[in-house]
Amino acid sequence: MVTIPYFTALTTYFSYGLLFVFGHMRDFFRSFCKSDQSTPEGYAPLCRDFEDFYTRRLYHRIQDCFNRPIASAPDAWIEVSERYSNDNNETLFRTGKTHRCLNLGSYNYLGFASADEYCTPRVVESLKRFSPSTCSSRVDAGTTVLHQELEELIARFVGKPAAMVYGMGFATNSTTLPALIGKGGLIISDSLNHSSIVAGARASGSRITVFQHNTPSHLEEVLREAIADGQPRTHRPWKKIIVVVEGIYSMEGELCKLPEIVAVCNKYKAYLYLDEAHSIGAIGKTGRGICELLGVDTSDIDIMMGTFTKSFGSCGGYIAGSKDLIKYLKAVSPGHLYATAMSPPAVQQVISALKVILGEDGSNRGAQKLARIRENSNFFRAELQKMGCEVLGDHDSPVMPIMLYNPAKIPAFSRECLKRHVAVVGVAFPATPLLLARARMCLSASHTKEDLLKALEVISEVSDMVQIKYFPKDPEKQLKEEQWQQNERKKLS
Repeated sequence: MVTIPYFTALTTYFSYGLLFVFGHMRDFFRSFCKSDQSTPEGYAPLCRDFEDFYTRRLYHRIQDCFNRPIASAPDAWIEVSERYSNDNNETLFRTGKTHRCLNLGSYNYLGFASADEYCTPRVVESLKRFSPSTCSSRVDAGTTVLHQELEELIARFVGKPAAMVYGMGFATNSTTLPALIGKGGLIISDSLNHSSIVAGARASGSRITVFQHNTPSHLEEVLREAIADGQPRTHRPWKKIIVVVEGIYSMEGELCKLPEIVAVCNKYKAYLYLDEAHSIGAIGKTGRGICELLGVDTSDIDIMMGTFTKSFGSCGGYIAGSKDLIKYLKAVSPGHLYATAMSPPAVQQVISALKVILGEDGSNRGAQKLARIRENSNFFRAELQKMGCEVLGDHDSPVMPIMLYNPAKIPAFSRECLKRHVAVVGVAFPATPLLLARARMCLSASHTKEDLLKALEVISEVSDMVQIKYFPKDPEKQLKEEQWQQNERKKLS
């Protein structure tokens, strides 16, 4: 849980207050300028001022920090396109120049997103054999032998009887949930679940209840009350209850308290839907995700979801479960019935990456990559905490948000890091609560120790400039923490 320092919270509120006051004053005087109105006569405005206030008054002013085009593969180092603006960032133009930057923003956890000695030749061969796209949905002419091979492989990898693949990670959640539950059902969702889960839950037409982030005790309280009260007005029993959680929460870097949540779901006979978009392939001794890391039997998870956009260097997602579940979803899920099938070369990329992870390529590179991402993540997190930054997340997680809070520090931190050839991702509202802006670091197995030391040097320098070292460490306390971390690592190993 994030605890905002008092002075930081005060200055953040003050900054947003100034932004709102002066922004609304400008909007008031702008309303008298007819030339500034873009809505055609007789039409209702598509976007009202109060709805896009944040976008106009903050996002547009700092949008050079977002959507930065890259001109290379998302490896440990990337080429970032240089841009300029003549209208206060309303419009951005590329200069044609690029800057080589250390990449701390991509989800390339195992380093498969760039050229690989095993994956790349096989992807090129599949491109020649199957073409870039099937130009069809899976149920028409979009299923190839590669799709079938991947479904069998991913089911074996996660420890489920069957699996199905989707062409888009977001659509995996947003089209599966409406197929699983509808009117008369109840979805109990973690308060910080991804927007794809939120979209799917809303589209399902079922009742939605939220429990406090990663708090099994509150989940049990919500479940008990929901079962006791039943459906609204009629108080009939719920037709179905599904609890939805994530393996690693992408904006917090926290691991799900899965064993406790499984116990609660089993106690109250609720189905459990686990989103492993950021955890599959990234954590666990053999890369099998949160279940392997925390010792949870996959038979206790009813629906396992994951994406191929992170650890596997591709696109798309999957649902794994019982054979009856997968058979049913293939008959009713809109993401399977109507969306274009996953590109065959993208499928081959996932198959090849999985075989490297499993050691079926004849080498131990997969085990080395998994060991390196753990070492990189834990080393980097510990060093950030030593320098006094407020870092969210848990041990072993490759996602490391550094809290910024103040809106002025979002562009300041991002631009100063870019000047020093370190590319970082700033995250603000609506992806996070308004007061909890952050810079999210994502580590990769392709990062070397020298890369991480370079990044730490730059982050420390910039953190001093923008004053985000909110928790300077006491030397004695730091020594005790290091000893505790070493003991915990020995226990885990």
